[in-house]
Amino acid sequence: MASSPCGNSNFDSGLEIKTRSVEQTLIPLVSQITTLINHKDKPKKSERTLTAIHRVGQAVSAAVGRFVAVGEAIAAENQELKDEMGQACFEARRAGDAIAQLTDVGATLPSQSDGRVTVFSDRTGMVKAARLLLSSVTKVLVLADRIVIKQIITSRNKVLVTLDHLERVSTFQEFVQIFSQFGNEMVEFAHLTGDRQNDLKDEKKKARMAAARAVLEKCTMMLLTASKTCLRHPDCESARMNKDAVFHRMRCALEQVIEIVTEARSSGETKILPASIYNGIKDFKSSVECLRENLYSMSPQSMDSQLEALVERTEDFTDSAYTSHEQRQAILSLCQLARQDTQQLVHAWVEAQSAHAKEATESMEVAILKTCQSVSDLKRELHKVAVGRASDLLKVHGEQLPLRALKAAGAEGNLEAVAEYSRTLTEQKEQLVETCRLLCHVSGTEPLEITCIHAEETFHVIGPQIISAAQTLALHPSSKIAKENLEVFCEAWESQLCDMAMLLREINDVFEGKRGDKRPYLSLPRPGKHSANLKTAKAVKLDAEEQTSIAKLGLELRLLSSDVDTELEKWEDQEHDIVRQSQSLASMPTATKHYTELYLQLVLSEEGLQLCSSLRTFSTQLVDEEKSVVMTEMEKLVALCQQLQMGAKTPAQGKTATFQKVDSSIQTTRGILAVVLSLLPLCNKLNRKCKSERSSLGSPQDWRERQDASTPAKEDGAHNSKNSNGFGVKSLEKHMAGLNLLESK
Repeated sequence: MASSPCGNSNFDSGLEIKTRSVEQTLIPLVSQITTLINHKDKPKKSERTLTAIHRVGQAVSAAVGRFVAVGEAIAAENQELKDEMGQACFEARRAGDAIAQLTDVGATLPSQSDGRVTVFSDRTGMVKAARLLLSSVTKVLVLADRIVIKQIITSRNKVLVTLDHLERVSTFQEFVQIFSQFGNEMVEFAHLTGDRQNDLKDEKKKARMAAARAVLEKCTMMLLTASKTCLRHPDCESARMNKDAVFHRMRCALEQVIEIVTEARSSGETKILPASIYNGIKDFKSSVECLRENLYSMSPQSMDSQLEALVERTEDFTDSAYTSHEQRQAILSLCQLARQDTQQLVHAWVEAQSAHAKEATESMEVAILKTCQSVSDLKRELHKVAVGRASDLLKVHGEQLPLRALKAAGAEGNLEAVAEYSRTLTEQKEQLVETCRLLCHVSGTEPLEITCIHAEETFHVIGPQIISAAQTLALHPSSKIAKENLEVFCEAWESQLCDMAMLLREINDVFEGKRGDKRPYLSLPRPGKHSANLKTAKAVKLDAEEQTSIAKLGLELRLLSSDVDTELEKWEDQEHDIVRQSQSLASMPTATKHYTELYLQLVLSEEGLQLCSSLRTFSTQLVDEEKSVVMTEMEKLVALCQQLQMGAKTPAQGKTATFQKVDSSIQTTRGILAVVLSLLPLCNKLNRKCKSERSSLGSPQDWRERQDASTPAKEDGAHNSKNSNGFGVKSLEKHMAGLNLLESK
């Protein structure tokens, strides 16, 4: 056999793909390589087969050539990557040339050998070339991805430098100039980290990134008012403490982002995921059930130790001053029952081992089932306690009585009343912190555990900040800046309570087994996507009547969102585009905050238009009468989404205009959700009907062809454009995505 044109290069298996963009870029190439390697090895190849193989080989080679040219350009612009990138590009080009040579079969049949080495005569050479190509292309992509990390680090460093300048300013004029620069740098950092968050494959890292970005977003507004208050009252100790806490928290969040993107290890990382009871029960049940297959998989002593470690974690529930006597007794009784059932299992287990049984005996099987049931009952009781307490707290704290009292006492300059209500808020804070810790135990997934920890830390930090802001206002009751500062911190507290309510719902979904992957959206717009023609709205203080009106509309939105979720749960196909897009729409209004309102309107309207596109595609399966009903509702939805877009881009000056604009946007959003709510049961019914009748509509191939033919090409283009990303690998990605996937013959 002739030697391979590739030589003996080894496949670099040490490369780990950490982002979806790199993974997706490789898919077309992997498909083509698979086609070449797995072609049917028939003695006689048709001219069509030879032509197809030749075309695939040439397509791969051409794409690799363009890919390498871009990689070499990246290397030229980034000297620190020049050598590594150059070597990877060289290997990719060599592998591409080898594949082109091996697939240069033309119309020559393998039996008509003219001494050339081809894919037919050297399959091993083709495999080696393919391995080298995938290895080198992956390395180029991973190196290009480092540039994204470098951009994030550079952006973070710029933010840190400006943050240091902000902390040292001594005049309002200087502060305004530097804060303007800081705001622009934070927007750039938000875009880069938001894209990175969505691109990460590791769900734990995504959750940590989301938590850090949430801190930065909320702290930016706090930093503005806390700094202004400190400048206005430079000798006020509580104002200085308030400002210092914000700067410290921002620096910690910036550092956490860099730890995530660079995978650095910090001294505090071991605190991120404490041992949860949910995981302890899961591991314990797994150990118990393993005894069915192997009586010697562990020792009885190990099982006892595992159970005791699990029971010890329940002390977070039983030792809490806020756990009722009945709840405490129920938990302790279930722990004791789990111990008894485990002891019975150990007894049956030792007997089986003494009898030299090869598998679990009947008495062991009964004991295994009882033990698993008792720890499952314990898990259910703990979930009930944690979720019940969280729900009760949210109801009580929804009235915001301590916050209102602190604002009033501060405005009156009443330091004694501020101290009294501060103690009440501190007690509420401790309750919320402890409840977040209990929710972490029963959250069910590691990303939700991270979110619980973030909520716990947020309440722990913001509580004292509200108190220091209230103290500052009490010392300077006529200060508008001090009053505004306290408002901002109170709003951050209220916002975290809303986030906790959403977290509670997700934890319940996991426990009930009906959790779906709801697509996240960025709280800040992507560069150039939503920011065109938008100006930052100046904060406007609404009077009590206007606030009540807005709050009432907001409550109606949340109720509509809840109704939409209820309808979505009735769908059998939870992956249907209509379901996913409706889920995304329903989740947005519950997260509305006044300083991201305009951006949220644009994102929500875009999601609504995407849903319209899916409805249009869905309607092609329907008969005329059914199609007409769906299309009529869809046209209403299009009009409302366009109305929301236009409203977001229309500037509002003054208090009355701002109130009218906010009121109009919420009314329009309510209209959108109402249309979605009317469409969901109808589409669900029609979707089930289509499934049952599909067999009478022709073969699956005919069905696909009709469906493809009826979908406008421009919508596909828009969809692809929407899902594309702006990462450093984008310029490389398009050269791979353009490959035509040719099936092996």
